[in-house]
Amino acid sequence: MIITSMLKSPILDKELKEHLAAITEDGRDIFLIADDQIRVTAANCTGLVNQMRVNHRTGLLESYVLGQAYIAGILLSSCVKGDDRIQLQIECGGPIKGISVESWACGAVRGYLMNNPIPLEKPLQSLDTSDLFGPGFLSVSKILEGSKEPVTGTVMINYGNIAKDLALYFTESEQTPTLIYISLKYDEKGNIVGAGGLFIQALPGCEDAVLDALQEKAKALPNLGLLLSRGESTEEYVLSTFSEFAPRKLAHSSVGFSCPCTKEGFRNYLKALPQKEKEEILRGSFPLNLECFNCGSTYSFEKSEVETLFSQEEKK
Repeated sequence: MIITSMLKSPILDKELKEHLAAITEDGRDIFLIADDQIRVTAANCTGLVNQMRVNHRTGLLESYVLGQAYIAGILLSSCVKGDDRIQLQIECGGPIKGISVESWACGAVRGYLMNNPIPLEKPLQSLDTSDLFGPGFLSVSKILEGSKEPVTGTVMINYGNIAKDLALYFTESEQTPTLIYISLKYDEKGNIVGAGGLFIQALPGCEDAVLDALQEKAKALPNLGLLLSRGESTEEYVLSTFSEFAPRKLAHSSVGFSCPCTKEGFRNYLKALPQKEKEEILRGSFPLNLECFNCGSTYSFEKSEVETLFSQEEKK
């Protein structure tokens, strides 16, 4: 179960709300295929990407880029268990500047774009995002429960495409043949009506012939975002697309856009500020609005509330 305390902005588009209610709920399914030689994780993230969009107030392009990173985070966190989590970090020289996404084994994800909106010198002519990223680095960190330090691997950005650069990361850093496929479907109004992804990895001892067959299959995968927008489930997609590999379902879990931020957490932040900064805040305008950059939640504080908060600290 995903428990969240963040403030969710409402999705106001009536047609979009009806569409989201009519299609299959978000979720993540894990399969083994080809006599258990290949692990396939499939995720439907249509609802959570739309919630991300309204919370972060992202435009078409920003939703496309950050939505891919959220889907990638959901896919990656299928590799950890319990309270473990994954951090996906991109630092780059292009107009995106960077992306930070954090996902938990339970299926929760949050994160942000360094530049929102993404500054463009001219309108994009295609969905090729390579120029938006430019040179840079992609890092994946596993933060395991009980470990003092995260386990981190880094690769240079080669493609300027989150799915391809992540696949490269696993091939280079973990020597694991990997395919990652991420798909977002927009309607004519610019709404995201289908969003999901696949995370396909070879298990130890996988035969070369199986890898070759999957590489050929990957050249013409059915459009996942489109099929999700029509109400198909990820289970139906995998069973149909990989039927010749005899898929065997292992698990299903829910997924969601979630952040553990709270107003109380921001109160503690204010209380810990140096005295000089507290005085500057009291001289400023109110209400004081503090935004969580990971989820876009905005917590408001009236002047009387802040004065009481600061005075309580002085008495300690």
